[in-house]
Amino acid sequence: MDFLSMNTLGYPILSILVFLPLAGAVIVPLLPGENSVRIWTLFVTLTNAVVSLPLFTRFNATSAQYQFAEHHPWIESLNVNYTLGVDGISLLLVMMTTLIMPLCVLGSWKYIQTRVKEFMICLLVMETSMLGVFMALDLVLFYVLWEAMLIPMYLLIAVWGGPRKGYASIKFFLYTLAGSVFLLVAIVALYINQGTFSIPALMGQQYSERFQLLVFLAFFIAFAIKVPMFPFHTWLPAAHVEAPTAGSVILASVLLKMGTYGFLRFCLPITPGAAIGLLPALQWLSVAGIIYGGLTALAQQDMKKLIAYSSVGHMGFVTLGIFALNQRGLEGALLQMINHGVTTGALFLCVGMVYERSHSRELSDAAGLGKFMPIYVTYLTFFSLSSLAFPGTNSFVGEFLILAGAFFNNKIVAVCAVPGAILAAAYMLRMLQRVIWGGTNNPDQSRMYDLGWREAVTLAPLLVFVFWIGLAPEPFLRVMRPSLDHLLAQTGYHAQSALALAELVAR
Repeated sequence: MDFLSMNTLGYPILSILVFLPLAGAVIVPLLPGENSVRIWTLFVTLTNAVVSLPLFTRFNATSAQYQFAEHHPWIESLNVNYTLGVDGISLLLVMMTTLIMPLCVLGSWKYIQTRVKEFMICLLVMETSMLGVFMALDLVLFYVLWEAMLIPMYLLIAVWGGPRKGYASIKFFLYTLAGSVFLLVAIVALYINQGTFSIPALMGQQYSERFQLLVFLAFFIAFAIKVPMFPFHTWLPAAHVEAPTAGSVILASVLLKMGTYGFLRFCLPITPGAAIGLLPALQWLSVAGIIYGGLTALAQQDMKKLIAYSSVGHMGFVTLGIFALNQRGLEGALLQMINHGVTTGALFLCVGMVYERSHSRELSDAAGLGKFMPIYVTYLTFFSLSSLAFPGTNSFVGEFLILAGAFFNNKIVAVCAVPGAILAAAYMLRMLQRVIWGGTNNPDQSRMYDLGWREAVTLAPLLVFVFWIGLAPEPFLRVMRPSLDHLLAQTGYHAQSALALAELVAR
């Protein structure tokens, strides 16, 4: 158990973070009136965000251990334990989740008018499952929480979604369920081989090449569907477009990161040999996603579709950084996971705010809003500049580190990924040009009103993080660095690179 740094705060902070939203969901049916339900859900999610703050302030940024750990036997006959912990890889994802959820509640305040209680219950159950996934250190616990996310997300799309919500929700459900089958196969195979479900204990074990390859492929398919990587991405645009605003924000900000988190937590440290052997193929798949996402986004007239396809490209950069398998690439990938959650979540909130007013997401109907909604356009401009990785914004730091790591690993792959950044500038600036200065034939546009205080407050924290990470990223990089160093040591790949570099210098 030397990989665990047990919790010394005097209270089980991780369990509180996981189960407080669930406890809040139990109270929701007892509340009178829809407004009281909204206020209660906002209170619960804000409380969880406040409770999470000691994780960041008390986190030992020099240690690679799992901190604030809790360990209790669960099913002793199968060696299943209730084990929670956070390290530098999971900490920032936990913090981002607790930040995003109250903003989702605020963003749904007027948008959701039917079955409000059920909607808020889904949000709270999802928060429990997502936080649990990032904290779980036992495979059975991880799998239970991973699956617990599926039903509430399906309901968000199927009940409160758009005109094609049935198609989108079923497609999301089937893709995710298929990925879960492969995840279960990998978990069972590891248990049969090692007799434990402990995630840290499974890292660094010696497995045969064939076993590593099979387990890696099972993990890879499960997580690639969730990211989603090209060509497993086809469920995402439909889900994003048909989901309510909060559903799109949760998908972009948190759910997609569960896939890349799986690569970092399982594929690299548990099956490093297979991962290293398949690196070229994984890198080229990432580049394919970057280019495909950019080209497809460039062709969209629906703003939500544009942002959805841009996510395919942005997550392609994240996986490229992961599979560069060096310090720069991994730091950039993990930072970009946070950046994408902040920026793309904000963009989906922006689109939802326009849709509430005009009931349209078409660029042609949103053209020329700069004359009527100056505060809105200001927010949209900053978030769009972040999405295209403008210097001074958060995404610039992440993309720069990813491309630097990719160049160090494979220069040809890195050069082929660069057009993705150019495409991002093309489709985001095109959208901005249309929305701010474009002409429109929409007679109702003159009645569009600017953001109210609730909407401005919803977007403000995300804008703070756009510039905080963009101008001063070191506090975030410092937290993740020891854990990523430890991850590289577990793969052994950095040692080979360092040896080759030393031999080159000696010659």
